[in-house]
Amino acid sequence: MDAKMHAIAKSCKGFLEDDEGLRLYELAREAAVLGPVVEIGSYCGKSSVYLGCGAREAGGALLCIDHHRGSEEHQPGEEYHDPELFDEHVGLLDSLPELRRSIADAGLEDTAVPIVASSPRAAEIVATPVGMVFIDGGHSEEAASTDYESWSGKIASGGILAIHDLFPNPEEGGQAPINIYRRALATELFDELPTTGTLGALRRR
Repeated sequence: MDAKMHAIAKSCKGFLEDDEGLRLYELAREAAVLGPVVEIGSYCGKSSVYLGCGAREAGGALLCIDHHRGSEEHQPGEEYHDPELFDEHVGLLDSLPELRRSIADAGLEDTAVPIVASSPRAAEIVATPVGMVFIDGGHSEEAASTDYESWSGKIASGGILAIHDLFPNPEEGGQAPINIYRRALATELFDELPTTGTLGALRRR
């Protein structure tokens, strides 16, 4: 990954470790030739820069899907709330301006396409097969299951399903992401790839 782009990615707000981000960059660079790369849960654009740089190198595109009102843990009074992202005018979180800045700083405005919508609504609109889906949206069982059900069937043969925040030990973190990861494996439609930190990756057969 280009050193300048790497520095921009590391400077963005977010909860992605650098080794996980670099893995996303590699996966996107490989998968973008099969179709658009889809990111569920862009937040402020940290993963968008890693993914977008990979997609751009392959001549592909990145769809950044997020309603930008924050997941459960981002709301006021919760552990990961950032008051800088709170829009007093509407009384809700709004991470879209931060995402747009991240995309602009990385020169990705011709590659990364923000879609401000819920994951299932966006899935209804995107009809083409996709080269990669990265799920890092809401971490409740309902949200994670909805993301998986909405997008896993759209992945082209040879494409990638990546899921963030896999915690085999329930004491270390929520179980919704690893539950959909195990669910994907159980279908026998995916082959397991090496895990990086808490980032799991599967290849569609």
